[in-house]
Amino acid sequence: MAAGKRIKNGREGIDRKALYALSDAVSMVKERSSAKFDETIEVAMNLGVDPRHSDQMVRGVINLPNGTGRTVRVAVFARDDKAEEAKKAGADIVGAEDLMETVQGGKIEFDRCIATPDMMPLVGRLGKVLGPRNLMPNPKTGTVTADVADAVKAAKGGSVEFRAEKAGIIHAGVGKASFDAKALEENIRAFADAVNKAKPAGAKGTFVKRVAISSTMGPGVKIDPTTMAG
Repeated sequence: MAAGKRIKNGREGIDRKALYALSDAVSMVKERSSAKFDETIEVAMNLGVDPRHSDQMVRGVINLPNGTGRTVRVAVFARDDKAEEAKKAGADIVGAEDLMETVQGGKIEFDRCIATPDMMPLVGRLGKVLGPRNLMPNPKTGTVTADVADAVKAAKGGSVEFRAEKAGIIHAGVGKASFDAKALEENIRAFADAVNKAKPAGAKGTFVKRVAISSTMGPGVKIDPTTMAG
């Protein structure tokens, strides 16, 4: 009951059909973040693409200027010297066949997965497990790389991977409710810019159709995309 009342109160003052300037939207979302924990601020972008076609897939990675505010657990598939590099860089889990067996057994205690190129034949066997969770390492997002130390530091420091889902929608956490408004605006602009730069050749018509932000427990607020330019 209390949660329902909080949602109802959070929606007060928001015109669900209106498009707000980015700064106004951020203020509204922050004001309505009333959970007992530090809520994640999430952005959702509806794109004019059909990801089922290979020439319309949108994916990439962006290092947010102010980080994400969340603790990211990183797993690295690597051997020998590269495994040591990953550990020194702060990777939470490092392994090869042993890690593959752990993942196959359903134990996935990480938020980001990185692999050295030589490990991909092994990691490829985990496609059915990691793929649906958007955890499969990919060269396009910098998670298949020989430079595991940099990849681990980027993942820990605020890099965000994005990938269009079936309906052409991209979701991502871009900060915490405790961030000041300016930091959130900078992160959202950087994220939107990265998505725009990832526009595929097969995209026709309007690329960014709708943008909205919300907190974990709060209502969504639609943004006027023209106010998101850096």
